[in-house]
Amino acid sequence: MASDREEFNLCGPTHLTTVDWGNEDHQRCVAACLVQGIYIVEQDRQLKREGTEALASPWWESFNFKLIRHLKDDADFSIFGGIFEYKSLQPDVVDSGVPRYVIAFRGTLTKADSITRDIELDIHIIRNGLHRTSRFEIAMQAVRSMADSVGASSFWLTGHSLGAAMALLAGKTMGKSGVYIKSLLFNPPYVSPPIERIANERVRHGIRFAGSLITAGLALSRTLKQTQQPQQQQLQLQNLTEDPLEALSSWLPNIHVNPGDHLCSEYIGFFEHRGNMEQIGYGSRFMSSHLLIL
Repeated sequence: MASDREEFNLCGPTHLTTVDWGNEDHQRCVAACLVQGIYIVEQDRQLKREGTEALASPWWESFNFKLIRHLKDDADFSIFGGIFEYKSLQPDVVDSGVPRYVIAFRGTLTKADSITRDIELDIHIIRNGLHRTSRFEIAMQAVRSMADSVGASSFWLTGHSLGAAMALLAGKTMGKSGVYIKSLLFNPPYVSPPIERIANERVRHGIRFAGSLITAGLALSRTLKQTQQPQQQQLQLQNLTEDPLEALSSWLPNIHVNPGDHLCSEYIGFFEHRGNMEQIGYGSRFMSSHLLIL
């Protein structure tokens, strides 16, 4: 039996009959619906809901998107992502601000056929090893292929929780080579002690400031090490990724977090602290160096 959360007519944004693609709230709403569609298409698969019994398609068809490809995990064969294509109601008219494509990733799904693999990947996030997993490699291949075929300005990345972590990592990877993809991320995990839960504001600020100094030191050490490499080796590496900190400073993902979610709420303190760092002239590099280490 389907839950109310799966049915678009019961819990979807049915009021959004016309999308203003220049409105950030509308963009966020559509992106969230596409991610929800990926959750439900996998549940349709597990519950063998087909045809008129399937519940996923209204989550994208309501906004004139078509799901053109499933992204499947090679370990459990679950659908963890999808590629959507926008179908304009007026093919001869280019809709301003509309992405031609959107790549969306779901998060952890607590269903029998997917929970084991999803939790395994959650553990990889904690260990900072998501980039070494086959699921991320599949996702990264799709992102690179899309960027090569249509250009980075023609598509978006989006995801929730585990899926947001994958989209964030894919966006960072592309950003280090100077390719900037618009990304709307919902509750990406922030692997950090829950500093935001500390009541004393001065203590919170002190801990974050100390962490920033450590981060800056690591970034400086990496830069100095690169400059000390033999000239021939430097020439082999000379491209847009030579200084990934500078490349990433131009990529700013849209991150949406739930303050009550302990796994991602630290982003709130992170960006508040970034504002403090900007006041002393260190904001941009602080942001990009943390993006490298997260």
